[in-house]
Amino acid sequence: MLASGCFVVFLVSFCSFSSSFALTDAEAAFIARRQLLGDNEELSNTLEEMTVNLKFENDRLKKAYIGLQAWKKAVYSDPFKFTANWEGADVCAYKGVFCDQALDDPTITVVAGIDLNHADIAGHLPVEIGHLVDVSLIHLNSNRFCGIIPRSIKNLLLLDEADFSNNRFVGPFPDVLLELPKLKYLDLRFNNFEGQVPSGLFDKNLDAIFLNDNRFHSIIPENFGNSNASVVVLANNRFYGCIPKSIGKMGNTLDELIVTNNELSGCLPEEISKLLHGKCSKEPLYLAQIGQFHVLKELLREHG
Repeated sequence: MLASGCFVVFLVSFCSFSSSFALTDAEAAFIARRQLLGDNEELSNTLEEMTVNLKFENDRLKKAYIGLQAWKKAVYSDPFKFTANWEGADVCAYKGVFCDQALDDPTITVVAGIDLNHADIAGHLPVEIGHLVDVSLIHLNSNRFCGIIPRSIKNLLLLDEADFSNNRFVGPFPDVLLELPKLKYLDLRFNNFEGQVPSGLFDKNLDAIFLNDNRFHSIIPENFGNSNASVVVLANNRFYGCIPKSIGKMGNTLDELIVTNNELSGCLPEEISKLLHGKCSKEPLYLAQIGQFHVLKELLREHG
């Protein structure tokens, strides 16, 4: 549940990362290399040629079965046996798998969601995850999934919530997620993503963006203020430079912005005062501030 109120937190220091995972760095690196050697392959179009000696209610459940079986094979450790019953044609009975009526045809049942939160599963995401075309949410918080986010995930056109937090995913920001037209909630925190954050992220109509506790080394893009998100958390990375002036455009939507423990300089734009006249003006504004941000201190003094 998202916090209410308006929180904007700024602090400059070195970033730190959580490392309490049982999967070794060597194992995670091996999985990532193996995926990359496959050139992050696209999903095969030969699904109709695959032979499955089981009967399904409809072809979409068969398609989901193929994706889930490939995912099970990509699991190396499942201490709580979440995937132990991932067998047979009744995919709706699989632990962590949820079914519902298809949005485009309420007469048929489809796999609508995957929730493996806190399962402590070690493995990777296979390219066949792209067969789960009817899912609207994927929750994988607190597992040991590693490697990269496969490009085939772009087939999940109904995906609304993507929570990959607290895993061992690596590589650059997974741009393929920006191709998902329905995505509203994106949580990549506590992973090992690195490099630049694409400006296109802030042109997406997202409600929440969590990128904290990764290894992103990037400016905050100039179009940052284009975001409609109510919560943006960038803490514990290596973002540098200034807070973009476009932040002033977020006054009617932003509830919480946290950029603590980065490498930001002290150039805070005066446009941040617009946050105090929009949605934020109706709730307390909490700040953990430092000396460089004297402009913000003056703004707070002016607004009581």
